[in-house]
Amino acid sequence: MCSPQEFGMNAGGMRMVTRSRVLGPRARPRGGGEVAVPLRKGEASAGEKSHHPVKRQRKAQSLNVAYEASDGENGEGTEPVKAPSWEPQDWRQQLANIRTMRSGKDAPVDQLGVEHCYDPSAPPKTKVKYIKQTSAILQQRYDGDIPASVAELLTLPGVGPKMAHLAMTVAWGTVSGIAVDTHVHRIANRLKWTKKVTKSPEETRIALEEWLPRDLWSEINGLLVGFGQQTCLPVRPRCQVCLNQALCPAAQGL
Repeated sequence: MCSPQEFGMNAGGMRMVTRSRVLGPRARPRGGGEVAVPLRKGEASAGEKSHHPVKRQRKAQSLNVAYEASDGENGEGTEPVKAPSWEPQDWRQQLANIRTMRSGKDAPVDQLGVEHCYDPSAPPKTKVKYIKQTSAILQQRYDGDIPASVAELLTLPGVGPKMAHLAMTVAWGTVSGIAVDTHVHRIANRLKWTKKVTKSPEETRIALEEWLPRDLWSEINGLLVGFGQQTCLPVRPRCQVCLNQALCPAAQGL
């Protein structure tokens, strides 16, 4: 009876062929120099003639194509920007006009800062109390630093969503949301920058973030607060000197 080796087969059904291996000058083949290698498709064993030409396997190549993102598009591998389903009419022109009116940066919001914390005339005094309390907490719990998340910031005395988002932008360089106070809340509703009338600053924030481009979020607070302090006043707004008089829905009803 013939053994599997006499037919060029090993016990596992694999054909045995003798191949020369390229070895280094000091390397020696193990076991007499013969290596069991499974035949590739289309190859003939030693002593057999192939009636079909042997096809060389082509080395697979991957082609990486980089696309430059255009306006409104993202590059490959990033989540595409979704266009808002709704946006206010004329909001870009209204925003440009507010920037023009605020170019002097001479509103009260542009002048006030932490250096006024101990000024007896700095209103309101409740904020000074909160700042003192918060300073003690930051020293005890955060080694003099401030929390790096909105959730932690909101646990500090007197800190609401507006201040938390402002702190994230100023201190950590992270735009976590739009800082909305009474001025931003009022002006957004007067300009119809919300799809429906909102009743609170937090509700306004959510409505604005649904359509306002994210790269404008950090700018809106300071821009609209100063505009609300100088021109779009809570009572008797100065519509006659406002560049948006013809574009503002609220001005048309006055």
